[in-house]
Amino acid sequence: MSKNIQAGATQETDHAMLVVWGQLAHCMGIPQAFAEVPMSQKTVIHTPQSKVLEFLVATLAGLPYAKDISRAAQPLDQDQAVARAWGESSWAECSGVSRTLHSLTETQATQFATSLDRATQPWIDQEVQLALNQDPIELDGDLSPRPVSNGSQTYPGSEYGYMSDCLQLGYQAAMVSMRSPTYGHLGLSVTHHSGKTVSVTQAEGLALEAERRLGRRPMRRTDLLEQRIQKMDPELEKRKATVADSLQNLTKTQVAQFEVKTQHEEFARNLAELEKDYQRRNCPERPNSQLAQVRQRVGVWQLRLVRCDKAILHAESRLAKQQIRLADWESQKTHLHLRLKRFLSENDANSNPISAIFRFDAGFGNADNLALLIEMGYEIYSKPYGNWLSGTLSSMSANRSADWQPVGKNAEMIAWKAVQLQDFPYPLDLGYERFWQGTQQSQPKLAFSGLIHFGVRNVTADLPGWFHYYNARQSIEAANKESKQVFEVHHIKVRSRPAMRLQEHFALFAANFVRFAAVWLSNQCIQVPDNWKENTHPAVKEQVKVGAHSPAHIEWFGSDCLLRFAQRSVYIGRSFLVRRQVAIQLSLRI
Repeated sequence: MSKNIQAGATQETDHAMLVVWGQLAHCMGIPQAFAEVPMSQKTVIHTPQSKVLEFLVATLAGLPYAKDISRAAQPLDQDQAVARAWGESSWAECSGVSRTLHSLTETQATQFATSLDRATQPWIDQEVQLALNQDPIELDGDLSPRPVSNGSQTYPGSEYGYMSDCLQLGYQAAMVSMRSPTYGHLGLSVTHHSGKTVSVTQAEGLALEAERRLGRRPMRRTDLLEQRIQKMDPELEKRKATVADSLQNLTKTQVAQFEVKTQHEEFARNLAELEKDYQRRNCPERPNSQLAQVRQRVGVWQLRLVRCDKAILHAESRLAKQQIRLADWESQKTHLHLRLKRFLSENDANSNPISAIFRFDAGFGNADNLALLIEMGYEIYSKPYGNWLSGTLSSMSANRSADWQPVGKNAEMIAWKAVQLQDFPYPLDLGYERFWQGTQQSQPKLAFSGLIHFGVRNVTADLPGWFHYYNARQSIEAANKESKQVFEVHHIKVRSRPAMRLQEHFALFAANFVRFAAVWLSNQCIQVPDNWKENTHPAVKEQVKVGAHSPAHIEWFGSDCLLRFAQRSVYIGRSFLVRRQVAIQLSLRI
């Protein structure tokens, strides 16, 4: 079908919402931006850029596999109406799409991802401003597994790692999202990693990715960092003194060894001379003879020399350990000085700082990550990493058996405000949870967990509020589930690392885009289903799995279209007049 369809021309589609979304994509400049990405692959019928665009549309359609582009019950590549809505005359067959994706370079994949970021940035900026008008920005970070078959050898760079509590071959996706006043939540970034990647290595990266997408960041807490560096000086002097003592001890031990070695060598020479003398005179060696006494003394000094050698090894080992401890402390201090210098520079350039909250699960919550995020300016909600605080919280709770407060159906909690831990530089609000597990038929069991907070909120005065606010981070876990169940990101449709990263980015974009489109469509079409109008929960799964696979009649009026759902559709009787226009209040990014 030609792009130059006359006004009033009609088409049939089996993918109604893909036509609607194509209209919004044009408003956002997505097809145009994709067409401008330079690619060296030759064009026969379809440009390589159009094939990448087709893969994006397939992602929006929630197709599980790339082959479904051509082999599904209603093939996407045969839908001329969808092609027109997205600015194409037709679509390529699935094998052509796969070949183009396989040949993508990292630079090209980055350019396609960047074009989507630019297209959605006005919506992100608007939500940031709306969120700041109410409360601090709320960010959630998570690491989501992408397992593949353990026997597969066709996934480049896949490695074994722990995924869903078992060892599995595959990849990991580091995701960060924000709470959105209009759309409930929005994904900000997703980064593709090898399967052995663990959460504890990703906290700083997630924060920096969030700041990149928001275009803004909190004011760094350089005052706290300066105090932390100053408090390192006494320990530094202590470690220097320990190294000096160890060096002095080694020197004394070496002197003692030299003296013992000298005595041993002297007696050994005497022994050799006496043995020659006794042999020359043919005298027997008797138990109390001079030769026997000298031989005994040589044995004594030999034992002393062995002890001195061991003492030398022990002193050298102790000195090496103390030097390593000193070098580690000096390295930490140097690293913190460089961080302070960078943070001071960032603060000088930060004319419009924001307040922001970061919520992480226990996998991210070790001492180094928490201290860094605090110094980066964030208010922190997390759980302690591993068994970091298990013993501490258990001991602290021993004499507070009467202070447990109900915070949930089967959960109780106690808390302490601004606790200064020995192994952490800043005071933390600590919570200790206990959960009653089991059924009426079995004996209930207790499970314990910790909570950590740093910030201005007095969370210890409202334990139920703290408990439920932290658990609200399940929104990012719901987003992970949505990306798998709706946009089928767990089916890795490509076999090259650049294309895999692009697939992740397309799924993140799709989840946001469907939410943007639901509000945009509701504002111009009164017959939108009611559950699609719930901005924070716009039935994304229904829109993708049902709406994007519903038959409809399309009548074009220039760039606008009238969409009428067909009799075979569950939305029969509804019609949308979709205009290729959008209005959004642009935010000034300083």
